[in-house]
Amino acid sequence: MHALDMLGDPVRRRILELLADGERAAGAVGEVIQSEFGISQPAVSQHLRVLREAGFTRVRAEGTRRLYAVEPAALHEADVWLDHFRGYWNQHLDALGTELARSRRPANAPAPRHPDDQNHNKERNHP
Repeated sequence: MHALDMLGDPVRRRILELLADGERAAGAVGEVIQSEFGISQPAVSQHLRVLREAGFTRVRAEGTRRLYAVEPAALHEADVWLDHFRGYWNQHLDALGTELARSRRPANAPAPRHPDDQNHNKERNHP
């Protein structure tokens, strides 16, 4: 299964979000998923199995508990695919940052100059 297909399922995405902060017991994951999605414990176990078999999680036994953790290498495929699109949202986030800075500036304060503006103006006046 392709990484993005795996991440397309909201239950599996939520499981990975829960595991992103560190290792968690399958039962603890199951409790959250059951309350948020209203699915049974066997269904949660099935999602955990699919994530494990696809390489998105790893599991280790500790007594009777099964502790799950994210396997970061599996997320690389999704990251590579998303890299094609980062330029779109980075540009918008930069513009948002500029607008937020403008809204915090007093109305009578001059606009901050970009460091390159001063050098650019010198170049225009002195060839």
